[in-house]
Amino acid sequence: MSVQDQLQATVEALVQGGKGILAADESSPTIAKRFAAINVESTEENRRGYRSLVLETPDLGKFINGVILFEETLGQTGRDGVALPEIAERQGIVPGIKVDQGKVALANAPGDEITRGLDGLEQRLDGYIAQGARFAKWRCVYHIDHHTPGRLAIAQNANVLASYAAICQSKGVVPIVEPEVLIDGDHTIERCADVAQEVLHSVFHALHQHRVMLEAMLLKPSMVTPGNAHAGKATPEQVADWTLKVFQRVVPAAVPGINFLSGGQTPVEATENLNAINCMTTRPWNLSFSYGRALQEPALKTWQGLAGNTAAAQAALYHRAKMNGLATLGAYTPDMESDAME
Repeated sequence: MSVQDQLQATVEALVQGGKGILAADESSPTIAKRFAAINVESTEENRRGYRSLVLETPDLGKFINGVILFEETLGQTGRDGVALPEIAERQGIVPGIKVDQGKVALANAPGDEITRGLDGLEQRLDGYIAQGARFAKWRCVYHIDHHTPGRLAIAQNANVLASYAAICQSKGVVPIVEPEVLIDGDHTIERCADVAQEVLHSVFHALHQHRVMLEAMLLKPSMVTPGNAHAGKATPEQVADWTLKVFQRVVPAAVPGINFLSGGQTPVEATENLNAINCMTTRPWNLSFSYGRALQEPALKTWQGLAGNTAAAQAALYHRAKMNGLATLGAYTPDMESDAME
């Protein structure tokens, strides 16, 4: 199979209607925080047990078509000794991998950050591919404040995202490009829209310069929302209106799919907002989700690190996946939250 055919097959698998991507790529410090909240020690065995629980959730592939894994997870096995990426594949879920190596302060740009990890990326991808990964993810973050994000941060992060995407495609790996405009702050939804538009414009300019095939990538952006410390809360309809207004201005129709991150929204908020977006006017992209905490939080709280809670935790994860699957079709209603988990 040619590189182009590999890319096309993976993209088609990741933009199936009614499904989305599970972000299970928490770094070691992040999953330690998640476990600490439920009084579970972040040992390798506990992490393996939890990730096995997630990927072995019965029928998860009905609503999840891809899973982003952390590097450690690619080499781990489930309870029966089968590699976790293979367990995902058996469910019809495409395994992917987070390839960035975290963010650091951007020199001469107070308050701004840049993501690192380009050095050695080609070689690391060879190893990830051998372990079953078919797509990758790279996250850059943008802080909204009085003076951030600055032009330097917007330009440099766009260039990093485009470089990563080009390297991935050269290896037959579909890149997920994630420019996250952070929800932290007291900014208005209008200010968020301005920043999101500038960020996305810069990202796609850089992607064009690096000759990235837009048809063979996915975009993982933030929704346009007010800051989490802003006095006024936006309705799902307002979030949908502002989000689509910005995206229709700057995201090319050639991009096959937009998988929104939840970015600090509660599980139900993320579902309601996604549903409202999919109830809006027609658009050229498949609009779906790539949620981490908004999918997993109920399952983690139910699990509590206890083997006896496995089935209930899996039911909680399945329920959230189902709700978001319906939201990708604009078919979710809040009263479904009280329905029995099936």
